[in-house]
Amino acid sequence: MKFLRNLLASILGFFIAIFLIFLFFIALASIMGSGDEVVVKSNSVLELDLSTNVKDYAPKDQNPLAEALELNDDKLALNKIINAIENAKTDSNIKGISIKTGSVNAGIAQTQAIRNKIEEFKESGKFVYAYNDVYSQKNYYLSSVADSLFLNPVGAIDFKGLSTEILYYKDFEDKYGIKMEVIRHGKYKSAVEPYLTNKMSEANREQTTSFLKSIWNEITEDVSKSRNISVENLNLIADNSNGRNATLAKESNLVDAVIYEDEYKEKLKGNSDKKINTISLEDYIKSGKGRISSTAKDKIAVIYAQGQIMYGEGNEDVIGQGLINKAIRKARKDNKVKAIVLRVNSPGGSALASELIWRELELAKKEKPLVVSMGNLAASGGYYIACNADKIIAEPSTITGSIGVFGAIPNFNKFADNIGINAEQVSTNNSANYSVFEPMNQKFYDVTKEGVEDIYKTFVNRVANGRNMTFEQVNEVAQGRVWTGSEAIEKGLVDKLGSLEEAIKIAAELAEVDNYRVRNYPNYKKDLKEAFKFSPFANVSKEEILKEALGDGNYQLYNNINQMKNLKGVQARMPFIFQVK
Repeated sequence: MKFLRNLLASILGFFIAIFLIFLFFIALASIMGSGDEVVVKSNSVLELDLSTNVKDYAPKDQNPLAEALELNDDKLALNKIINAIENAKTDSNIKGISIKTGSVNAGIAQTQAIRNKIEEFKESGKFVYAYNDVYSQKNYYLSSVADSLFLNPVGAIDFKGLSTEILYYKDFEDKYGIKMEVIRHGKYKSAVEPYLTNKMSEANREQTTSFLKSIWNEITEDVSKSRNISVENLNLIADNSNGRNATLAKESNLVDAVIYEDEYKEKLKGNSDKKINTISLEDYIKSGKGRISSTAKDKIAVIYAQGQIMYGEGNEDVIGQGLINKAIRKARKDNKVKAIVLRVNSPGGSALASELIWRELELAKKEKPLVVSMGNLAASGGYYIACNADKIIAEPSTITGSIGVFGAIPNFNKFADNIGINAEQVSTNNSANYSVFEPMNQKFYDVTKEGVEDIYKTFVNRVANGRNMTFEQVNEVAQGRVWTGSEAIEKGLVDKLGSLEEAIKIAAELAEVDNYRVRNYPNYKKDLKEAFKFSPFANVSKEEILKEALGDGNYQLYNNINQMKNLKGVQARMPFIFQVK
């Protein structure tokens, strides 16, 4: 009896301790979360630093512990950046913008959207200046929108045109006996090409050259307009690396002056004797300027689909039919939501998950206008879920299309033979079985190929019905080929070029509402136990550890192989291995 009493007391004491620890963390979260309110002082300059990872949608973690203990990943939300610049136009405390960022951690389409918004900001009459010690190409593209652009005397500008590098694994597979068995439809479906050959196919080279030129044309045309340099001269500057030092950059008119940072700070003051206050983009957003205030009752729902598509619930970085479909249903059933905008930023992924999301969007479209806004990527499965919208709006540099499918399965037969492993199988039926330790048999290949072909036909039919095209017309521009937004308009895959803001306005027009506010979906919640998986004293991600240990090049190789390893089922995925630089 005494033993039982002691046992119950121990159990009760354990739960009381857990409860007290929980209360301690809640109190700590409350204390740490009650910091000083950010106030925008008069005579301020908004400083844009985009070296933090920019995502289309980066909502705050609704777990107070994660926020208080700084367990969230550093990130900036594109929608909040755009809203902040819009608010700065009419904010009397903001005198101008200073673009001063070590790098631009955003995609080309996101960078172009921010650049276009800064161009709009200039219409207010307020100044935009830019300064850097060294400009990367993307950084220079963003900064070239400034009224005046400055460079450190010993600095440089990396302006050389676009290129991409693709790693091929065929010789590695042959050498070590570990390979991927691939079944695909689409001669341009190059996501799996590195596992089939040791060099780039002509079809892949054709599409890669095409979309790189299209993006480069966008960049040079924008820079040409801002810097008053002809596109022809910009290409000569790129060919000869005439931004490689400050003297050449100034002679080439890439910058207005070569000065030190202290001199730049004086220029921000202008002719004013008053003290200039700088406020970071992050703090300006925290002050409440990251959203557009509205008292309107009607709403336009913006549903963010970002990341690769995988069958399952999904999260902030992965599109799963679970979370996305819940968001679509919630927006559809909300009487105050008058239209839906699906913001897609995805290279694609699971064909099954894409079909399930397509179906939910099909149901929503029957009740409310549906508009798609494309970000950096809306390719393959990303295009699958977009194709049935009433209107599709893409950025000029969006990578889209890639209408094709494939299946990829690892095979270790040769490797097993090399190390002396023999696998024997016993089956009750003569079905199309597959073993990673045996060569793929014809029966399994035929069944899998049939599945790939069926999904490809379904995919093309979905596009044909959504875009009011014939199967043959879609098939002509499909075959897994990727297009930029500018090219996709010509092919009938996109209706108009524009930003997310433009897509929201079009959705409102289709819904015939003038006064509305934006409601963002989905909501991301973490379980309490997830917050305790991390230590506030060791807040380092697995990705950061691997990059540090392997180096960027080796990490890219590891990441490519790891993503292929995790694929399940037939894939509608673009060539995610493209790394534009």
